[in-house]
Parts: sequence; C-alpha cells; structure tokens
Amino acid sequence: MVVPGMFDPITLDQLRALVAVVEEGSFSAAARKLKRVQSAISTAMSNLENQLGVPLWDRTTKIATLTDQGQAVLAAARRVLLEVDGLKRLTAGMVLGLEASVSLCFEALFPTSALVDLCARFAKEFPAVDLRVDSEVMSAVSRRVLDGRATIGVASPPALVPGLERRPLASIQLVPVVGPRHPFASHKGKLSMARLAEAVQIVISERSEAGVPDQGVLSPRSWRVADPHTKHALLRANLGWGTLPEHLVRSDIRSGKLVLIHPEGYSSEASRVQLFAIHRSDTTFGPAHRWVLGQLETLCVRDAGAFRGRKRRAPASI
Repeated sequence: MVVPGMFDPITLDQLRALVAVVEEGSFSAAARKLKRVQSAISTAMSNLENQLGVPLWDRTTKIATLTDQGQAVLAAARRVLLEVDGLKRLTAGMVLGLEASVSLCFEALFPTSALVDLCARFAKEFPAVDLRVDSEVMSAVSRRVLDGRATIGVASPPALVPGLERRPLASIQLVPVVGPRHPFASHKGKLSMARLAEAVQIVISERSEAGVPDQGVLSPRSWRVADPHTKHALLRANLGWGTLPEHLVRSDIRSGKLVLIHPEGYSSEASRVQLFAIHRSDTTFGPAHRWVLGQLETLCVRDAGAFRGRKRRAPASI
C-alpha cells in the first residue's frame, strides 16, 4: 500500500472511470461507455485505490459497491471533473474570442423580470463567463460605462452623454399614482397643476450633485429618493404622489394598493421614457456581449409592455 502523499499523480482518466462505473452500474458497462476494455477499467480502479491508500470498492459481494471512503472520493472526483470541464469550456471559448467576463449596468427603471430572465439565459448560454450586474439612476449609468466599470449600460435620455454609442430598446410607460388613503385617491376627474403643486411630490434624484437635474418636478414640496423602489414604497404608504414605471405598479393598481390619478395636461405619450443600450464607441465586443445586446430589446419590450420609440419625447416626470 502506498503512503498517502507519496503516490504518483492521479489521472483524470481514473476519475472518469470511477464515475462511469458508479453511473453505469458495473465495470463492464463503464468499459463500454468509455470505449475501453474491461481490464483497463479494473486496472484503473486498482491503481487509484493504491495511489489514494484507501479501499474504494467492497469486493465481498458479487457486484462491486463503493465503500464509505469510496463514496467520499466519488463526490470529490465529480467536483474535480466539473472544474476541469469548466476550464476546457472557458479556454475553448477564449480561442473563439469568448470573453472571460461581462459587466452590465442598468437604469433602475429597467424591468426586474426582464433582467432576471436575461441573467438566467446568459448562465445557460455562457456557463464559463462571469457576469456582473449593477443598477444605477440616470447619469450614474453612463459614468460606469465611460470609466470602463461596465461594458454595456441601459440608460434613459437624461443619462446619455457624448462618446457613447446608443441602440434604442423600448419605451417605459410612466404612470401617476398615489396610495389608496392619499387625498388624491378619491378625486374625480383631472387634478389641476395648482393642486398638484400643493401636495408632496416624491421624485427620483441623482446621488451626485454633478448629475442630471431633477426631472418633471411640479411641486415645491418634494421629497427626493435615489431609486424607484424606495419611491414605490413611499407612494404605497400614502406619503405623496409621483410617477412610476407601469410594469412596476401594474399588480398594485389591480389590487388597489396604488391608485391611478389624472393630472391636468398629463399625456401618456409624453410620459414614455425611452431606454437605450449604451457602450463606448471604442469597444470591441465578443460573442457574449453581442448576445446580450441581441437579448435586451426582446426582453425589455416584453416586460415593459411598450413599443420601440424613435421619436423625440418630452421630458417625463420621474
């Protein structure tokens, strides 16, 4: 018996033979699967036991079964083979120009369900490629793309800056809402601008003073928040009025947790926010990035429930 730590290198062929014997049920079946003679499989198992210094097989029965030590070795062998197969996929992809990683930054208005589906499809399509996903508001998306922390961004018009290529995706419909106990919830007909200005308006605001000015502010009594999900929670708590993406509040409107209001002069056409895929003009994309660009429009249109808009839009209240 060889002392552990002093054995010859264990081969991947031995580990694959071990897994094949267990999965196929016998040495002869494993030999057929691996296109080897049975004696080669038996020799591989014997050598593996000698090199590890522990018995892998209980040979007192008619059909060889794994010992407790063998079960532990089998689990470790499977992990090793998974890592090796992943390494092969990674390097094979690199030969074909596949990137090692993809970094994305999404405007917080982007539909979460579309983002989750994108990531799920990406994991299936590119299992060896690392993925980083960040969420920001307005100009912060462009900053991450410009400084190279994200290769592809998804941003709304206020965030677009020179030096970035853009591809239109879909329009996000913003709708004005309040909580069910807010005074506006029971108002019939149009709300005048004067009355809107008297109430607290909850507005998404840039984290940085150097960012884009607040958009669509109608009331001097405004509360600033940094993301649509905080704004959503405050509106549901009847603490003000404001607009949110229709896809975000769709179920709340149906259930009565939020109520649509009708501001004077409100136009659904003017309250669409166009989203764009953005990237630096000097970026060369590999297959994973090209795949992401191709998926973005389909998923965004599906979950936003909106159309691709190419006409110039009036600034919407956010």
